[in-house]
Amino acid sequence: MIDIIKQVVKIGGSLFPDYAIKLTEKLQNTNSLIVLGGGEFANLIRKYDSQQDFSAKVTHYTAIECMDIISKLVCDKVESAKLAYSLKDAEEISKNNLTPIFIVSDFLKKQDPFECSWDVTSDSIAAYVAHSLNANLLIVTNVNGIYTREPSKKGSRFISKIDAKKLLTFKESSIDLMLPSLLIEFGTNCYVVNGMYPERVLSLIDDNINDYNFDYTLIIGD
Repeated sequence: MIDIIKQVVKIGGSLFPDYAIKLTEKLQNTNSLIVLGGGEFANLIRKYDSQQDFSAKVTHYTAIECMDIISKLVCDKVESAKLAYSLKDAEEISKNNLTPIFIVSDFLKKQDPFECSWDVTSDSIAAYVAHSLNANLLIVTNVNGIYTREPSKKGSRFISKIDAKKLLTFKESSIDLMLPSLLIEFGTNCYVVNGMYPERVLSLIDDNINDYNFDYTLIIGD
């Protein structure tokens, strides 16, 4: 079991490029493994799929390859980061005081843990990686956390803590549809936090920082 990595930080594609790069820089020496979302690249695959109805398998793995693309682009801009192609790679990179950015495609093809579906995105993938590492999970996005409906819609309310079972009733939120089921299955919690403010992410993973005076959501899965 790899225990040098304390948390998996999934950085949403909505934060690419500037915020994703800045946050990756800030995560140096935090014992974090980064999983990056596919962003607009994956959204284009989804768009084309709606027009052409490609097979579920090809869209699933092509979207995952979009995550690899974003990972390589972010890594190119961050000297303290290095690409990891396996969990063993990630451990070695972390031991050398660099931040591993996980290239997930090979790992997922070997493990094959998911059905091919748009319900499974980088959130669920990050949860599976965190479970494999016995690590904590942070979902970092461009909003403060979970809301009762889209944050921009009238009457939307912020939720600071929610049971994963309750999230199963949500038709949409800032996380993918599969994640609550995985948190229940794995018996684990996760945080959802706004990555446009790196200090918020650091506050949730650094025991020496006790400033929690900001909005974030804790999802209870255990």
